[in-house]
Amino acid sequence: MKAISLISLLSFIAGSEAFAPIYNHALPRSSTLRMAEAEVESEAKVVVDAEPKVDSDEAKSEEVLEVVEEEVAPSGPQKVPCYGSAWFGGSTYVFLGENYWDKITQDWGSAETGTYVRAAELKHGRSAMLATVGFAFHKLGWTFNNISPHEYLSVTQGIKFADLAAMTPLNAMKSLPAESITQMFFFIALIEIYELTHRDGKLVEDSRVAPGLNPGGLTGDLGWNPLQIEVTDRRRLSELQNGRAAMVCICAWIAHDSIAGSVPIFFPWN
Repeated sequence: MKAISLISLLSFIAGSEAFAPIYNHALPRSSTLRMAEAEVESEAKVVVDAEPKVDSDEAKSEEVLEVVEEEVAPSGPQKVPCYGSAWFGGSTYVFLGENYWDKITQDWGSAETGTYVRAAELKHGRSAMLATVGFAFHKLGWTFNNISPHEYLSVTQGIKFADLAAMTPLNAMKSLPAESITQMFFFIALIEIYELTHRDGKLVEDSRVAPGLNPGGLTGDLGWNPLQIEVTDRRRLSELQNGRAAMVCICAWIAHDSIAGSVPIFFPWN
């Protein structure tokens, strides 16, 4: 019995020793896992901390730079190109009156104002070209008394073509009856009304404001081209420059006839 009890006791101790290592080794393994997880977390924190942080002052400075760049952008009225500069040889082109052009299109108005002023210059140039042709015809003797079957311009007022041809062109204009001046004014008014009320050669009926009264509406382009001539920038410039020359020419001719010796230039009809 003592032997059986001793064997039983030894077996119990051996069994308890057999289970003891499992429990004792489990604690270090668990602590090792926890330490590994702690190290991973610490490394993650280090990685997160290692990421570049945007300084608030740098962000503010970038925002200020963006605002400055936006403010540096050009603002206000922009320079309107000077169309119609005169050629002075080689590659030199000069736009006479550029300072006033900038004032008209920037300080006193806009690009639409420049369009209106350019149209006015174009119309005055056309009128001056017609005036120079009529003036030259009168001076060279190509007058109505030589080509018209009628003797009188106005029978009621006794005005003959021959009497007008004997005068200077300026005095002949002054001698015209009021009906003649009214006819000229009426013809010019029709052209102006046409441009005011038409766009691209068609009457505008569905607008409360006439096209010509809108900003930039008057351009001098009537859309009348019966010969279907191709209108290029070169031809526009030629018309503009010929009109300028005609305005200077007609002023010189009138001054020459009105004030003796005011224009000391030889003319073929003198």
